[in-house]
Amino acid sequence: MCQFCHQHGEGKKWYLKAENYAEEFLSDMRRSKYIQHFFRDPQRLKDRIDLLDTLNRMPAFVQAVIKPAILGRMKKMHHGQVLPIEDVKEIFGFANSVVRLPCICRQASLGTEERFCYGLSMVPVEVSKLKEIVEAVGADYLTGPDVKGLEVVSKEEALEQFKELEKKSLFHSVWTFMTPFIGGICNCDDDCMAMKATVKKSLPVMFRAEYVAGVIPEMCNGCRNCLRACQFGAISFSLAQEKVSIDALRCYGCGVCRVHCKNDAITLTDRGMIPAAADIW
Repeated sequence: MCQFCHQHGEGKKWYLKAENYAEEFLSDMRRSKYIQHFFRDPQRLKDRIDLLDTLNRMPAFVQAVIKPAILGRMKKMHHGQVLPIEDVKEIFGFANSVVRLPCICRQASLGTEERFCYGLSMVPVEVSKLKEIVEAVGADYLTGPDVKGLEVVSKEEALEQFKELEKKSLFHSVWTFMTPFIGGICNCDDDCMAMKATVKKSLPVMFRAEYVAGVIPEMCNGCRNCLRACQFGAISFSLAQEKVSIDALRCYGCGVCRVHCKNDAITLTDRGMIPAAADIW
């Protein structure tokens, strides 16, 4: 299991522990100010991603000092983990309310409103401190006159929206705001700042999922729909065998590839059961 499962989940999946979503966390003024600061300036996120290019050009010994320091702070402040739709459904089972809001990553990278982020609360949305904090930010892309603002959706509606986003190859991830408090679930792709940092800039600000995907060879017809859907480049195709295979070392275990497989040839297995990937997060 990942580091957070041991630290914040008592040896179980930490993001399935209801206490990590508790509103009591938001009574901490430092956390409230951190959340407001986080949403207030999308450009700041883009600038930090661009700085990683500079860092990656530095000598290896410099990177070996700076990157662990950055990751250590990220794990304390704002860190994520990939998860499949089954675990999203389980989270919605104990959450009391769900709010859909514009994605800060897409605002930073594209300058457009893309509603791929969902805030979670253990209390009715009308009295949620998280909703109150986000609305107090004053950022136009969140609550301005030309956007929809914070949209309250039912858990059933949210789950269906997640499934539709999977069909567009987006994967799901949970995020902390001063760990262990989990503020919401995002739907990510190449426009996501965390995706850029983790996969393209070699700074893993989100853990892999607790699972690894695998192919049942005799059920694969070689259509390659899953290959095109994989955000992590973990799937390859053998022309000789006319089948795909999944590299456990590169797989993040999101499970999105399953949606694109018409033959149900792809399954998820607990990461701990795959020796090659058991300790790769």
